[in-house]
Amino acid sequence: MTTPETNAAVDALVARSNRLGSDPRVTNFAGGNTSAKGAATDPVTGEDVELLWVKGSGGDLGTLRPQGLAVLRLDRMRAMADTYPGVDREDEMVAAFDYCLHGKGGAAPSIDTAMHGLVDAAHVDHLHPDAGIAVAAAADGEALTAEIFGDEVVWVPWRRPGFQLGLDIAAIKAENPQAIGCVLGGHGITAWGDTSEECEQRSLDIIRRAEEFIAARTAALAERGEHPFGPVRPGFEALPDDAPAGEADTSAPDTATGRAGDTARQTGSGPDRASAAAPASRPGRRARAAALAPVIRGLASTDAPQVGHFTDSDVVLDLLSREKLAALADLGTSCPDHFLRTKVKPLVVDLPADAPLDDVVARLHELHAEYRADYAAYYERGAAAARERGEEPPAMRGADPLIVLVPGVGMFSFGRNKQTARVAGEFYVNAINVMRGSEAISTYAPIDESEKFRIEYWALEEAKLRRMPAPKALATRVALVTGAASGIGKATARRLAAEGACVVIADLDAEKARAAAAELGGPDVAVGVAANVTSADDVAAAVDAAALAFGGVDLVVNNAGLSISKPLLETTEKDWDLQHDVMARGSFLVAREAARAMIAQGMGGDIVYIASKNSLFAGPNNVAYSAAKADQAHQVRLLAAELGEHGIRVNGINPDGVVRGSGIFAGGWGAKRAAVYGVPEEELGQFYAQRTLLKREVLPDHVAAAVFALVGPDLPLTTGLHVPVDSGVAAAFLR
Repeated sequence: MTTPETNAAVDALVARSNRLGSDPRVTNFAGGNTSAKGAATDPVTGEDVELLWVKGSGGDLGTLRPQGLAVLRLDRMRAMADTYPGVDREDEMVAAFDYCLHGKGGAAPSIDTAMHGLVDAAHVDHLHPDAGIAVAAAADGEALTAEIFGDEVVWVPWRRPGFQLGLDIAAIKAENPQAIGCVLGGHGITAWGDTSEECEQRSLDIIRRAEEFIAARTAALAERGEHPFGPVRPGFEALPDDAPAGEADTSAPDTATGRAGDTARQTGSGPDRASAAAPASRPGRRARAAALAPVIRGLASTDAPQVGHFTDSDVVLDLLSREKLAALADLGTSCPDHFLRTKVKPLVVDLPADAPLDDVVARLHELHAEYRADYAAYYERGAAAARERGEEPPAMRGADPLIVLVPGVGMFSFGRNKQTARVAGEFYVNAINVMRGSEAISTYAPIDESEKFRIEYWALEEAKLRRMPAPKALATRVALVTGAASGIGKATARRLAAEGACVVIADLDAEKARAAAAELGGPDVAVGVAANVTSADDVAAAVDAAALAFGGVDLVVNNAGLSISKPLLETTEKDWDLQHDVMARGSFLVAREAARAMIAQGMGGDIVYIASKNSLFAGPNNVAYSAAKADQAHQVRLLAAELGEHGIRVNGINPDGVVRGSGIFAGGWGAKRAAVYGVPEEELGQFYAQRTLLKREVLPDHVAAAVFALVGPDLPLTTGLHVPVDSGVAAAFLR
């Protein structure tokens, strides 16, 4: 059983972890681990046992909860030192940790568990602070550690995380009673203390002293007119911003203007499949980023589809403008947590910031081919060395870059979902900070290639990847849904997000669009944008928002609509024009802009039109609406025929009688249709249901389900189809 003292120890550990994990300067997302030791009563024997609580595998300090801790018996874990078979069989020790677990539940122990259990201290922190890694990755890191910390912090040469590293640090702690922690070469820092408070303060003290040392050296360089990354290269400075400062504000992007021309180079499959050029003139940084994003995403998805993230923070743009960019990028990242998420090095565009966009696109294709060849060679060298050691490495996971750096524009990062893509970018920002710090105090010297390969293709890492849940049906797909703040659009956005898609919610009402996006889970799942689909600029900005938020667009739902129910003689030209502008012209504009991005990506795509039963059925007092819906219905057939060569499928859905939750019906159309049919407005949905074959009311979720059926994995060869979702209206049967 647990005791109040046990609960207090766990509470203190979680609180300390959350504080440390909340600051990216202290440790990166899901990086580092913390622990506490204490006594608890064994529920079987009734005797006190010593336990270790340590952050479990894959957890994040900033969001850690008690259930994210692994709980082990210290006596059993420390007994493993007597049976440790050596570094050649290191991986066996992680499996053995399972036999040391105490109680029910809890997280799986991580590779760093030994460090925490073997070190003779009640509390241990292992962290990845930028300043600490800058010292750890410096060419003369050992001497710098002594200069900065004296004998209070001890240097530990690079060793892969594992049981032997735990033994090494335990020995250093025992041999250096005055020490408060250590710097792990090429990796990070570890600190310890008798209390949780002391351990935390020692961790922060090590980081503070490293930061102050780096800051002093950086200031000295500045006084001499020097910079750790060298001078700015003329022509590689950041392009002018054309959106709010800082990170791309995809929740409310500025309208992108200056989109010149509709022509694009169109290619088939293979290495050049993403070479369809975006418009040749994009004046601002964000506009240029939005134009390049689908091209880059298509290249980065050659082996497997990826979601993208864009960053143009000052720290990124500064590195991209500097003389040492290429050399430092080629050295790659150092900390294992970094390169596991960023690959060993990025793809770097070597053209000036204002190079013609077509030239940048062409160069991206060349650099991508070179990157893939280089990565394959890296893999073969590492695999050959592994086989010489009698190991069979996992198969190569993919040769595409996860980080792409474009001078003057920013950084594009990629992953299996938005969070993974965003975190990869955050890790590379950490790596930039590390490089800058190392270059300020010495020379950046990360761990060598062979060690990077051994970690990237570690059997333990492969096992962790295999334990991940299977991706959802629409994972990696980016959807743009118009009119998505209510009714059918909102239900569709909700269904697509539930199936794993990233969603851009476009609506006339910006506040409602952002609120709907927040309901779906926030910016790692959905963003809301204001868009009037009758405006070519608004539509372009919405597609740009998808590119900046998620890398591009794969799936478009043309749902925006309205209706004005009037007899022919009462229908004005304004009524006619408004409905055709929103539904016929608007759908055309959205499809055209989305197709441009899809062709640039070279990954295929889906365009779905929410048309209507009225596109086939001749009902009374509805000429403008029904004619506009018929226009949409024929656009489906026309675009299916035209876009098929690019792998883009175009299908439609014909709903009827979707009253509940509908913005159209709530806006007065419901009252008018109810008057036409002579029923109370609140009974209109049931009225529609009773005139159908199935006698069931059609709801927004039914339409959303049809959208998923068309864009999901089960109908991959279907295009040009209209699916009725009307509960059975015989007069609207397709024929």
